[in-house]
Order: sequence, then C-alpha cells, then structure tokens
Amino acid sequence: MESHTDLLADDEYPARYRLFLSRLREARVRAGLTQVEVASRLGKPQSFVSKCESGERRVDFVELLAFAEVYVVDVGFFKP
Repeated sequence: MESHTDLLADDEYPARYRLFLSRLREARVRAGLTQVEVASRLGKPQSFVSKCESGERRVDFVELLAFAEVYVVDVGFFKP
C-alpha cells in the first residue's frame, strides 16, 4: 500500500497535472463546446477557460465541480 506522501510525490505531480489538464480539455471537446461557450455558462471570460486548460491557472475543487456540471460528467472523469 502506498503511503500518503507517495500520492503527491514531487516528481510525479507535474505529469499527473498534465494528464488532468488533458482530461479537462477532452471533456470540453466531447461535450461539443468551445471555450467561449463554456466561459459563458460559467460566467467567466474565455481567457479563464484557456488558462485553466493550459495550466497557467490552477483549477480548484469548486471550479472543477462547475466544469463537470457544464460538461455533464462525473468529477471522476478528470482523474488522471
């Protein structure tokens, strides 16, 4: 069994976050939405969605719930 420290090892974090970002973009594409459409539904500018998908801006859990609702997916979909 992995220890709790192994779950967030510094050397694995960037790769796991990149996988999360690819799932975030994939969910939008599967939903057939543009960044502009997603931003409108979230009440945010398009740059917010772009920055989240590129990793320029970190996505917090509450925001992830909002993305999941817009994309009609379970939050588990984003798990790398």
